[in-house]
Amino acid sequence: MPAFSLEPSQTARCAQLRALAAERLRPLAEKGEPGHVNRPLIAELGRLGLLERLFTSGALDLCLMRESLAYACTEAETALALQGLGAHPVHAHGTPAQRDRWLPAVSEGSAVAAFALSEPGAGSDAAALGLRAERDPGSSADPPAQPVAVPDGASRWRLTGEKCWISNAPEADFYTVFARTTPGAGARGVTAFLVPADRPGLTGGALDMLSPHPIGTLAFDAVPVSADDVLGEVDRGFRVAMGTLNLFRPSVGAFAVGMAQAALDATLAHTAQRDAFGGKLRDLQSVAHTVAEMALRTDAARLMVYAAATAYDEDAPDVPKRAAMAKLLATETAQYVVDTAVQLHGARALQRGHLLEHLYREVRAPRIYEGASEVQRGIIAKELYANPAVR
Repeated sequence: MPAFSLEPSQTARCAQLRALAAERLRPLAEKGEPGHVNRPLIAELGRLGLLERLFTSGALDLCLMRESLAYACTEAETALALQGLGAHPVHAHGTPAQRDRWLPAVSEGSAVAAFALSEPGAGSDAAALGLRAERDPGSSADPPAQPVAVPDGASRWRLTGEKCWISNAPEADFYTVFARTTPGAGARGVTAFLVPADRPGLTGGALDMLSPHPIGTLAFDAVPVSADDVLGEVDRGFRVAMGTLNLFRPSVGAFAVGMAQAALDATLAHTAQRDAFGGKLRDLQSVAHTVAEMALRTDAARLMVYAAATAYDEDAPDVPKRAAMAKLLATETAQYVVDTAVQLHGARALQRGHLLEHLYREVRAPRIYEGASEVQRGIIAKELYANPAVR
């Protein structure tokens, strides 16, 4: 299927999702407390079967879901995306026991997942992680000085350090945590662990952010983990992280496209109705040309997102480059479109409760999380020089 062409069934599904988001999800989102996990909203996503689709759909379907939900209810979109981001490593790299324990609960919306990669000193440079996974005395040749309560498993570690700007923290039920198991090894010495929230020594706090998402910190004070908690292989956790991000980066772009389209549609309606200078706003050439530019950029970003998602689904060789391009173009475009929509609406768009006021607060973060725009440019350049023949 060409990346720029959707089948009628896909188009119909997107329309259905937009309607469901407006009718059933937005009311629950409005009842939620900003900055905290909205469990009724997540449960409704489960009842609608959307969370289960995180594990049965391809990248393009994920993008279509995120774009459709973002258009009508950004909180529902974010809740869905965070469940996928936190649980995808379990789906892709977990043991049968790990999958059986957590994925059904994530799918039904009764368990909240989180992806714990960023740290106070390691945001964009994920390979510089400082959270330490140190061998527990109980797994060495020497007997432990005192009994250590850890899960069964031949290898045992203690996690010590911090995570910061973690979505759904500290209210998630489990975390996909990336920690350094081999000092000085860079990306090659990181391991992914599945850490339930009730592990001793794990605490956290909420952060008050510009966007209304639940985001917080995590503190690890000798948190016990074992071989049974490893996702993938020891010292290969960076692959788990990058594989997850390659899937979700295009869909971050889809989130941005959904917001851009909502802002564009609001602007079309406003400029067609607003009286100004003896006519409608749309009659001013400067306004009409600006709206045309907004539409042009939104459609271009959408096509880039669909192309990157299709490349992922087809296991193309240039997925990292396409994923970075899609996220970069779409998030930068959404920032432009939403900001321009605010300008064309005037002061009314700055009032609390206005759609554009909400989108203005929402649209800024995607240019930073899951790799800032500057990081995406670095990835693109690296891939271009490493694989100049791949187009």
